[in-house]
Amino acid sequence: MASNTSVATTLSPTRETLSSSQLISSSISSLSASSASSRHSSSQISKIYRQSSTLFLTRRLPESLSTILPVITPPESEETNAEKGPAPVSKASRTTRIKVWSLYLTILNAIVELDPDEGKQAFGSSDWRALVTKVRDGEVWEEVVQNGYGGVEGDVDSDVVINLATLLLAHARSQKINQTRLETYLAASTTPNLDISTQLQNHTRSISPHKRNAHASGTDTPRDLNARVKILELYTLHVLLRNNEWDYAREFISISSVLDEERREAFLQALQSLQDEQHEAVRREKEEKRYQEEQLKKDIEDARRRRAENEARERKREEEARVKREGSEVDYGVEDRPSTSRSNGKSSSVRKPTNTSSPTNRKLPPPTLVTRVSNILSNIRTLLLENMAGGFKTRPMFLLQMLAFIIGILVVSSRKEVRERVKRAIAIAWGKVGGTVRMGGKVSYI
Repeated sequence: MASNTSVATTLSPTRETLSSSQLISSSISSLSASSASSRHSSSQISKIYRQSSTLFLTRRLPESLSTILPVITPPESEETNAEKGPAPVSKASRTTRIKVWSLYLTILNAIVELDPDEGKQAFGSSDWRALVTKVRDGEVWEEVVQNGYGGVEGDVDSDVVINLATLLLAHARSQKINQTRLETYLAASTTPNLDISTQLQNHTRSISPHKRNAHASGTDTPRDLNARVKILELYTLHVLLRNNEWDYAREFISISSVLDEERREAFLQALQSLQDEQHEAVRREKEEKRYQEEQLKKDIEDARRRRAENEARERKREEEARVKREGSEVDYGVEDRPSTSRSNGKSSSVRKPTNTSSPTNRKLPPPTLVTRVSNILSNIRTLLLENMAGGFKTRPMFLLQMLAFIIGILVVSSRKEVRERVKRAIAIAWGKVGGTVRMGGKVSYI
């Protein structure tokens, strides 16, 4: 009995050893199959990546997006309430994973930069607006974390984080989203993940715990360190400054453990230069605003001055026209002529001597008949040419009145009795003229 017991006791470890060996071999087989499947999946993803990249380079954005979407989208589950698994890209190698996500983000950037009409024509109105909203609201960051990294923020590859931050920096409506996401990533990537369930999930995604722990620090290799510095550059010198967090950016740079003294000094100098540029831009903006306000005031004053000058010129023109009109509205007749005097019943015009201070003070001889006739003709000419011409210019109706008067004379003269009276009056006038001429001849003879 004891012998049987000892045999059983001796055989028991052997069974346990065999069971452990079977488990190990089974695990090795499973890992080998998983590795083979992962290589096959990575090869297929690389092929899809090349196809989508070629379509993107030829500016066939809809085809390029539809080609890459199955790789970055979790497969549909047959169960209704089942939780979606990771996207196929999560099982690819790190290099392939970074390439796929970088291409996807590049395609989204090109879509957002499309003209609205061109984007709606290429993708349809609703789809294009949904893609643009995904980028501008920062939803694309959550999509990458959930579909590609199982919801673990710190697992996101640093190159993918750089592309995400750059995309949001260019197109996000507010950089607050970008700032929050970068702060979450920086905090998560520097904190080791002690959650066993998360590590098991990473194991099912063919990511070993060793790889996860190595990625947690973010600075294990020169490549990781350079990527970390690039993320800090985006965060401190771009995102925080867009949110006007100048003091916080300077403090973050000063206490960062990733930056050495040389890099820290370079970051602080760049920050100071950017702040000086901002102050200079604000000063130029204020100066430009002040200049525009002064120019506007000057233009207003010039407009007022020109309006006042035009009004004064118009008033002067109206005043001159009024004076000219009043000066032309005079009685028509003989004006401003030498005064006439009568001697011996005869009219004669006496011209005043030009030199009143003449010591002799002689009397001028009486005007001759020729002088009188010349004066009469001159007065008639003045009446007709000057006064009547001026009347025609200032009073156009005067011409019509004159024509009406002449027509009236002609009508009256057409009557026989009027013509006879006119003839008698003319004969009497000529008789008087003849007598005057004879009288003048006798006086001249005497």
